[in-house]
Amino acid sequence: MISDGPKSDASSQVRYLWIVPMLIAVQSHLGHALPGRYVNEITFTTGPFGQPSSTKYPPITTIHQGFPATSGIINTALETDGRPSIQPFPTPSVPSVTIPKVLSAAAPPSNTSTGYSKLVTSPKINSTRQYLGRRAVGQAMIDQTEVFRPVATTPPPRHIPSRGDHPAPRLNIAPQSSPLSTNKFYANFFLGSQGQGVWTHPYSLTWSKGTQSAKSWGMAVAHIDPDQRVFGPRVNDILGSPARYYINPVAIQSIIISAAELGNNTILTTDSLQAFSANANLLPQAGSSSKITFPLVQGMGLVTGVYTNLQPVIQSSVLFRSVSVGARSSTGIFKYQITLEDNKSWLLYATPRNGQDPQLSLVSNTELRGVFNWCGVIQIAKNPAGSSGEYIYDNTAGVYPTAMDLTASTFSQTGTYQFRWRKAGLTGASGPKLLMFALPHHVESFTGPTPFATAPLRLQTTTKGIATAVVADAWKLVEANLPVDMGFAPWNGSLPLGSRSTTTLSPTAINVINKVAESEIKQDMGNQTDLDSMYFSGKALSKFAALVYAVHQLCDEPDFARLGLSQLKVAFAKFSTNQQQYPLVYDTAWRGLVSSGAYITGNAGQDFGNAYYNDHHFHYAYFIHAAGIIAHLDPQWLQLNKEWVNLLVRDAANPSTSDQYFPFSRAFDWYHGHSWAKGLFESADAKDEESSSEDAFFAYAIKMWGRVTGDRSMEARGNLMLSVLARTLRNYFLMQDGNSNHPAEFIGNKVTGVLFPPST
Repeated sequence: MISDGPKSDASSQVRYLWIVPMLIAVQSHLGHALPGRYVNEITFTTGPFGQPSSTKYPPITTIHQGFPATSGIINTALETDGRPSIQPFPTPSVPSVTIPKVLSAAAPPSNTSTGYSKLVTSPKINSTRQYLGRRAVGQAMIDQTEVFRPVATTPPPRHIPSRGDHPAPRLNIAPQSSPLSTNKFYANFFLGSQGQGVWTHPYSLTWSKGTQSAKSWGMAVAHIDPDQRVFGPRVNDILGSPARYYINPVAIQSIIISAAELGNNTILTTDSLQAFSANANLLPQAGSSSKITFPLVQGMGLVTGVYTNLQPVIQSSVLFRSVSVGARSSTGIFKYQITLEDNKSWLLYATPRNGQDPQLSLVSNTELRGVFNWCGVIQIAKNPAGSSGEYIYDNTAGVYPTAMDLTASTFSQTGTYQFRWRKAGLTGASGPKLLMFALPHHVESFTGPTPFATAPLRLQTTTKGIATAVVADAWKLVEANLPVDMGFAPWNGSLPLGSRSTTTLSPTAINVINKVAESEIKQDMGNQTDLDSMYFSGKALSKFAALVYAVHQLCDEPDFARLGLSQLKVAFAKFSTNQQQYPLVYDTAWRGLVSSGAYITGNAGQDFGNAYYNDHHFHYAYFIHAAGIIAHLDPQWLQLNKEWVNLLVRDAANPSTSDQYFPFSRAFDWYHGHSWAKGLFESADAKDEESSSEDAFFAYAIKMWGRVTGDRSMEARGNLMLSVLARTLRNYFLMQDGNSNHPAEFIGNKVTGVLFPPST
């Protein structure tokens, strides 16, 4: 599916031009780094490890066993068709309905104590701007607002039934009190075979499950360089004949973090599932107290395995060419320099819990083996930058991230957000800072001390450009052009603040709209919206809401708009009272609001997989947008329907961990700066973003619902999401000439289509 979001006008973007230290500016190619200093003035004149004490080669008896598995798997069975072309609402030729001047809404259920929304029977449309507290609907927020305040913390209303028999099993997930995230980067580790990859960027991890030449049951780590990409056929009818797609190989087992005890009975479990992190654990068998724990955190600089009473085994299906054993550092870390048969260099750091040397010995060209019953931390990192990159890794090894905390606030047109990582390992006052990798849109947004914490080490990502190393325990980022004045009216971000909304149309435009509206507003809204799909039903409601708004606010025809609004409210009530064809249910297993369609039909793909948490931000955004317009035109309706609409917001975009009924930010990924659509489906391509325009509409709907309800935190959050999306869509989805985050052979397409972590 081609992403069809609004293109980001480069001339309208407010950009920050940082004075970048010369150390980074003079880097002319990937992997070139300069020795001596970070830009934050950390010196590396000698390094903590000294020179390697010896270099080992595979025993001559095993040197020729197997061939380097360097090509991986090229998955060309990608989703390219997108959504069905069926229109969610018919043409004006459909039967119309007779609308009285005042249409009474459908009566609510007799038992009003169940939480059903009552409807205003006689719409009263305010022709003047609605005021919320001290500011008007169209007025920019002028004081500081915290972005992540809870929408609500109450249980779903009683007319939304609960059930705990979700068809997607929670495979080997440890019990946790907080809601389980369904759409996050690590989901492949608890879905299906558990054998598909997880992308943390710039690395990917895959449970090996006894495959390839190493026959390992450990966790395989891979990093893909640009020369490993595979390009699709050329599109000759586009200027420059760009490649239709490009794919990065999957299932390459460069380095495998394993143990001698892992084998056919090994199980993979997960725990501590949060928005930006999770733990994956490999146990020799169910119930074992021995394990390797892998803290998975987006952007982690080194891949970490925490050993508990196991014999370390480090393997490679690419095959070891040589391993150099370094001296022990002053902080008790043992270091190994690894060269694989693909000529790539990796570093291994072992930090024992009790000071015990792991004594990793090269026993074959696929295996390093250590001592029995070892406890400690083994970390792996790819080093394309020679000695200068090694200095950076040397001085950040021994510590690792375990989770990330996100905070944000807005002030006037400026939004600021911060990533702060929790960490483990050598965390004392003299311990090292974290090495994390930033994506290109992060680097553009860095502010405060963060630009000066960037290091001269970069690694290619699969579909997000080149990642830059940052040595810091927290990042601060800024968006300085929030769309605070964007409302329901047409808006042009390239114009000066205060003149970007268009509320006055020419007589010709008004005449054209009124002629079309005269036909469309008389259509049977109830028939067109009462469908077996939340997605298509929401689209139709949103379409009619925009029509009513245009007639009332832009064409100044309040009486005519009242007729449409009356019918629209009746159509909306079908859903807010949960009487649609497939009513919503609250899923207590994963904790979310899902369609009952899959439960009833047995079809996991019903309504694009809504019951499996696919596309909730697409589906529910249309309802939230329609509700915002109705509430804007009829404030009495707002108070009677607010709880149900807030429930949709909480499901798709819960902003607070204090709300225990929904996971934090189910869809929107604040590290990547956009949403992921795929829910509880195992996939070789992991998650995907398949409609950038609907992602932006999701943020817009949240912003406008926050505005009409007076929830300033929600409005601020929507504004910040829109600004971050404008940046990430420009970087990764809507490719202008000169885009450096995708291959030159591909950017002539101008849009990426469906974007997966390994391919587009």
